[in-house]
Amino acid sequence: MSLFSLDGKVALVTGGGRGLGRAMALALAEAGADVAVASRTRTQLEHAAEAIQAVGKNSLPVVGDVSKVVEVRTMIKKVVKKFGRLDILVNAAGVNQRMSSVDVSPELWERIVGINLRGTFFCCQAAAPYMIKQRSGSIINIASLLSAIGIPSLAPYAASKAGVVGLTRVLAAEWAPHGVRVNCIGPGYFRTEMNRALFADKEWVSRLLRRVPLGRAGVPEDLAGTVIFLASEASSYVTGQVLYVDGGFLTSWGK
Repeated sequence: MSLFSLDGKVALVTGGGRGLGRAMALALAEAGADVAVASRTRTQLEHAAEAIQAVGKNSLPVVGDVSKVVEVRTMIKKVVKKFGRLDILVNAAGVNQRMSSVDVSPELWERIVGINLRGTFFCCQAAAPYMIKQRSGSIINIASLLSAIGIPSLAPYAASKAGVVGLTRVLAAEWAPHGVRVNCIGPGYFRTEMNRALFADKEWVSRLLRRVPLGRAGVPEDLAGTVIFLASEASSYVTGQVLYVDGGFLTSWGK
């Protein structure tokens, strides 16, 4: 089990104040890491930091907007100043909005792609020099079912998440010689604040569950094992990969 231990490691989880990001931050702490959490909402961050401290690990709430490069660089510097290193980066900050493609404005496109893809890249870029200097590090980006399939009315989100997969593969190849691994988690349909409106539609939920071989939607805690695996030495020979956590959804898509 020492392969999965994160004792002595320092992690930063963007979007760590709620939902999937918060669940992954707590999982990393429970595996032994000190965990900084970042987002634009201080109250959510403080609650997440308190939960991390409650399992006996140190935390740091950092307010910042990943779509703003200056704030990203400041965020990473604060974490390194506090803990002296950065071993794990989880890029969980993300937004989405359903809209017919013919109605998508340039502003909406820039907002979604700016946070989901541009933000992910510049967080990776800001963290990489510290990891390269250490000759070790694990970056975990968040993909989506939309990285692999097309679903109507989600063009900006799908473009951003497909881009995250391509970005992950490039950075994995580029930084592997320096001991830095870069992978993706691809969540399926999870019950989160982002998807609350969808899950309020009982007919939609019924249709969804017929497509999920495991017969249920995901909950944030379902990502715990996956994020610990990718952050730890258990995945030391894994890089450039997308690990879908979707209850088998993609195996039955289109059937």
